[in-house]
Amino acid sequence: MNTSDLTLFVRIADSGSITASAEQLGMSPAAASAALKRLEAQLDTQLFLRSTRQLRITSEGERYLLYCRKALAALDEGRASLNTLEGKIAGELRLSVSSDLGRNIVLPWLDEAMDTHPGLRLHLDVGDTLSDFYLDRVDVAIRYGEPEDSSMVAFQVATVKRVVFAAPSYLMENDTPECPEDLRQHNCLLYRMGGRTYNTWDFSKQGKQHKIHVQGNRESNDADIVRRWAVAGKGIAFKSLLDISSDVRSGSVLTLLPDYQTKPLGVWMICPSRKQVTPAVLMLRDLIRKKCAEALSGL
Repeated sequence: MNTSDLTLFVRIADSGSITASAEQLGMSPAAASAALKRLEAQLDTQLFLRSTRQLRITSEGERYLLYCRKALAALDEGRASLNTLEGKIAGELRLSVSSDLGRNIVLPWLDEAMDTHPGLRLHLDVGDTLSDFYLDRVDVAIRYGEPEDSSMVAFQVATVKRVVFAAPSYLMENDTPECPEDLRQHNCLLYRMGGRTYNTWDFSKQGKQHKIHVQGNRESNDADIVRRWAVAGKGIAFKSLLDISSDVRSGSVLTLLPDYQTKPLGVWMICPSRKQVTPAVLMLRDLIRKKCAEALSGL
């Protein structure tokens, strides 16, 4: 049985669209429809119910889908094991990274990995919303915070403190805050994710907790936008030190409230299962651990 037909079947099941799946695989919709019909003829089973408005998988298709996923995963593992035996790291690496980490931190590290291992092919999704591992066909995600789903495989690659920071231009026109309570008098740049605006910033000093509700005239669901606003002198932001490490080193921003502690963040690499823990993923884990340590050194 043609493995490309099986791959197409899985893509259609995940996306619910023959046209979208054909585009992902570089096929015409007509060729994809023909391949699906060929697979159904070989199985003598209807895998999808089709109408002009809807494509829905049948119960037989759902059962067969489980076996297809296992078969394709086994083939991928076999290819990975051959590469390992030959001392190569090659194949597809499907990676999802949050906006700041992806655009400003991890991107050059990925370039370095691909220059070192030219057999790698990278598929990169950048965004703060955690990808659907199966629908988006993601092998590994890099995110702040330990995953809640214990069935996933997670590697912690760094522990990072959060800091309050602003551009020198902003501080020239506004008083520098001396304590967390002073932040109430400042224009704070807010981040929003999943319908929640993060406008309560937590600090501690000598065992005393400071929970400060802040406000400002700018809010975004893209963490990189919040960073850019801060660099441009539009207000004060609260972010991972890793995200702004190059800005701190260049003097583009200054960290504030050095005597106050914040809850550190873990940087995690998350795989949906052990099948995705390939030699390429392990290589990337080790590289990112090293690079994070270098980026944070001395800050």
